[in-house]
Amino acid sequence: MAALSGGCGNWIARIVEVIAFTGAQFPRVVILHAVFFYVRYAVSYRDLEQILVERCVAVDHATLNRWVVKYAPLIAAQAQARWRPASTPWQMDETYR
Repeated sequence: MAALSGGCGNWIARIVEVIAFTGAQFPRVVILHAVFFYVRYAVSYRDLEQILVERCVAVDHATLNRWVVKYAPLIAAQAQARWRPASTPWQMDETYR
């Protein structure tokens, strides 16, 4: 569990405030990391199950599927709501050829 919480930044804290994890039997951090890892790295549920077992979290691949189906759209909606452009638009003039 400690291996999952390192270096996560503030994105987990912001998402936990908005998404309700009622009835979840695993900690919120584990669920969010599993969903994020699945979406970010496009691994199979069985591979993700093995990755989590290596980090001392025993979760079935069917449970991972349910988490992704339930929480991925909510996380995407929160990310979309917080999206901001990286910089202001600019144009190149003829003098910079």
